[in-house]
Amino acid sequence: MNSPATEVVRLLTVKGETLAVAESLTGGLVAAEITAAPGASQAFRGSVTAYATELKHELLGVDAGLLAARGAVDPQVAAQMAAGVRKALGADWGIATTGVAGPDEQDGKPVGTVYVAVDGPAPGLSDGGKVASLRLNGDRAEIRMESVRSVLALLLQELAGEQTGNERAQDTERNGGF
Repeated sequence: MNSPATEVVRLLTVKGETLAVAESLTGGLVAAEITAAPGASQAFRGSVTAYATELKHELLGVDAGLLAARGAVDPQVAAQMAAGVRKALGADWGIATTGVAGPDEQDGKPVGTVYVAVDGPAPGLSDGGKVASLRLNGDRAEIRMESVRSVLALLLQELAGEQTGNERAQDTERNGGF
């Protein structure tokens, strides 16, 4: 079975669509995972690692009032990051990660609080994208890697839901009719 990143690249390529990534706590790990997949250049536009809070506003268009009121670790911030990177990099899809990897809490949020978001052309996303709230355990590295897996899984759900019947038929043929 393909890795989640390889499957993301495959589905985007089949659809002729592109992806942009906005990262905070993952610090470029999502982009690295995607670009490790064969054929990534067909679908991956680029990424913005906006680690500093002000860059989330300056580069990704996250509402400054929202950041001031709630901090960077917030579901609405994640949604605005995904929408902002999609717009800034001219992609069909945008995904984002924000959260607290540790060792200390941030903005009053405990270690392991993570929000991942996807924004794209799917009909169900027209109301501001989709955000998953995560409460992760482990050390800093484990929290960051699980955040990568989670944002790719969220995107895969949306991409798979968007497949046409023809694409599903091609998948069935490739998999021996199962």
